[in-house]
Amino acid sequence: MIRLSVNVDKVATLRQSRGGDEPDPVAAAVICENAGADGITVHLRADRRHIQERDVRLLREVVHTELNLEMAATDEMLRFALEVRPDQCTLVPERSEELTTEDGLDVLAVRDRLPGFIGRLKDAGIRVSIFSK
Repeated sequence: MIRLSVNVDKVATLRQSRGGDEPDPVAAAVICENAGADGITVHLRADRRHIQERDVRLLREVVHTELNLEMAATDEMLRFALEVRPDQCTLVPERSEELTTEDGLDVLAVRDRLPGFIGRLKDAGIRVSIFSK
């Protein structure tokens, strides 16, 4: 059971705001694991405002605990998750105008699409959780 999963999105936000390569969320994740974190969490948003696909791919290679990918329930994100194969995907809502995730997923609004979406992730051996209202 994961007790502490550290979200390194803010490290990526700082990197993106500076327009360079530092600070590196992958390096931050390694530090967190070495300090005893049970897992690493990142949110790959459709607009790629902080975490980038490259970050997630590198994290998949270096994270030795658990990698949790927060993502919207979209076809694009499903394809990416099936390619990268994090240990867990957490389905979250996503609105372009929000600075960070402000609310839980309205499960009733997406209830028709969730079973198939979740099924594909589970068939790939990926645990699924939902950050819901």
